[in-house]
Amino acid sequence: MIIRSDLDMCRSKLQSMIGKQVRLTSNGGRKRLIIHEGVIENCYPNVFTVRCLRASDNDFEIVSYSYVDVLTRAVRVAVPARQEEEAAS
Repeated sequence: MIIRSDLDMCRSKLQSMIGKQVRLTSNGGRKRLIIHEGVIENCYPNVFTVRCLRASDNDFEIVSYSYVDVLTRAVRVAVPARQEEEAAS
């Protein structure tokens, strides 16, 4: 069971990552993974948005995910290794 403090903690952690590059992996069904890479743009009360570059053209798309999806691990959020190295130095 997800409690309110878990949601608040997840929201605050993602709010601290606004403007940072992330990689989001979710289940697309039938053994298919959907991977989005982009920058966390906004955090709202129930969802957060990520601005991603489309592979087909040089246009951006905005995708949104709920904090509940992150807590239930339906969506995995990862920071690329190169960005972790920059933060450490």
